[in-house]
Amino acid sequence: MIDFATQLTHLLGPQFSKEGLDPNLAEVRRSARPDLGDFQCNGALAGAKQKGENPRALADRILEALRGETMLRETSVAGPGFINLALSETALAEQANRLASDPQSGLTPVPRPLRVLVDFAGPNVAKPMHVGHLRATVIGDSLQRIGRALGHHVTSDAHFGDWGLQIGLLIISLEDEQPDLPYFKPDYNESMWLETPPVTMEDLDRMYPAASARMKEDEAYKERARKATAELQKGRPGYLALHKHFWKVSQVALEREFTALNIHFDLWKGESDVNYLIQDLVKQCKEKGVAVPDQGALVIQVARPEDKKEVPPLLLVSSEGSAMYGTTDLATIVEREREVRPELYLYVVDQRQSLHFTQVFRAAEKAGVSEESRLEHIGFGTMNGTDGKPFKTRSGGVIKLHDLITSCTERAMLKMQEGGYGQELSDQDRQTTARLVGTAALKFADLSNYRLTDYVFDLDRFTSFEGKTGPYLQFQGVRIKALLRKASEQGLSEAPIQVLLPEEKALVLTLDGFNAAVHLAFEKRAPHFVAEHVYGLAQAFSTFYVASPKILDEKDEAVRGSRLRLARAVLTQLELGLGLLGIQIPERM
Repeated sequence: MIDFATQLTHLLGPQFSKEGLDPNLAEVRRSARPDLGDFQCNGALAGAKQKGENPRALADRILEALRGETMLRETSVAGPGFINLALSETALAEQANRLASDPQSGLTPVPRPLRVLVDFAGPNVAKPMHVGHLRATVIGDSLQRIGRALGHHVTSDAHFGDWGLQIGLLIISLEDEQPDLPYFKPDYNESMWLETPPVTMEDLDRMYPAASARMKEDEAYKERARKATAELQKGRPGYLALHKHFWKVSQVALEREFTALNIHFDLWKGESDVNYLIQDLVKQCKEKGVAVPDQGALVIQVARPEDKKEVPPLLLVSSEGSAMYGTTDLATIVEREREVRPELYLYVVDQRQSLHFTQVFRAAEKAGVSEESRLEHIGFGTMNGTDGKPFKTRSGGVIKLHDLITSCTERAMLKMQEGGYGQELSDQDRQTTARLVGTAALKFADLSNYRLTDYVFDLDRFTSFEGKTGPYLQFQGVRIKALLRKASEQGLSEAPIQVLLPEEKALVLTLDGFNAAVHLAFEKRAPHFVAEHVYGLAQAFSTFYVASPKILDEKDEAVRGSRLRLARAVLTQLELGLGLLGIQIPERM
């Protein structure tokens, strides 16, 4: 399906060509002055400059050639040569009916789908997910949903941190607490394996912060952790067994958080999964002359003459012989090239890691692992509290993601009770609805902002059923579901859409913009374009609903049926759009 802007661009293109001008000058967009027209084209100004003539005269000739075009109700030239185009009621109705009959609501696939690898979430094994993981998780999930909706072949990978110094810290911390465990014996073998893990997630959550803090003050302790990490990576059997235990107890908590957010990955891989590739990768880098010695370590020089800021070399192998984060990132690209063969990589990671990815991407090209042009860092800003500082607990600690999700659900339940929502629901259904509302509040608060900006998370405001919030959008969807349910119970049927009211016209024009918003969101790697669209759609429907509140009481069957069909078209697009943000609309509220 072709949207209005594209149709009008195709309509004007031949007229610019007849004038000896580039047809791309015919690009049409929504008008900044709706009082003058629904759409506008500014190409006559640039075209007239090329021809050395008056732009209004050129615009008048182009519009004269469109005289009698049934798609247009009115055309005009404003200012120095802006072309204004007003759509006919027939064109609006025809497009509305096309959208209403399309299960994808006008969304068209890309002409050439790509194999896309989305790397996001990135929590560390053996540590609970915290609020800092939220943005990577919801932005990455939305991008994978948008990519798939556009026809791209998307593979998502959680890419867990499970092979670095944090594991070494946990190993030595556990050794200090439980030195008699068989895993610390030099002669450990599989027959000594204990089915019961030696730690719980709570133990790990306690041990890691303490060990991390001690490492900063105790150089000998830090050195122990580094050596333990190196021995783990070299395959010490007892340490590998502990690594397996850490994974096992961590996975339960990780799955709980991802399930609560309705987020799923194709791959649950970690840094350890590519350890078998490290040796050959390092050898390859040496043979190519890419890896060079530096104070006992191996590095890859990635600085370029045009750099405005210093770009340090990528540390490939530490002086202790350990693989570093950059090393496992390179090895992961090697594995993905073999198994997935992506044409595009999207790394959804905090913007503060931009230097790291500059190093990795440049090193990947120097080492012949991948072209830098296929690797993109999708950075994002921070989620702050109402004090404008990074979101923390009252005591200043990091908020666990599980606690944040629980808080959102509890606040959503409270808001539902205060507003009288869901009174007819069973206790179980009310709890389910509260979870959906809480998750919507959390996700929309994040995704409605451009990803590179910091934003303030206000739990009370974002769980409101009014304003620019996830619950408000869900409420509009539930309102439409209730309307259509009552119509069905009364045996009322839908009919072809007619565009009679100004509010209906505005609603159809909003529906028409869905395809462009979704494509733009993927092109810019910015889901907020979809969030803006669905919010605008919900507002347009609310305005329409106020203008024609008694749809079911309408005596004219054709008008009543038209408005019911228009409402269903809005619901379809609202569900699709919110679905791209990972948000579900409850059946009742």
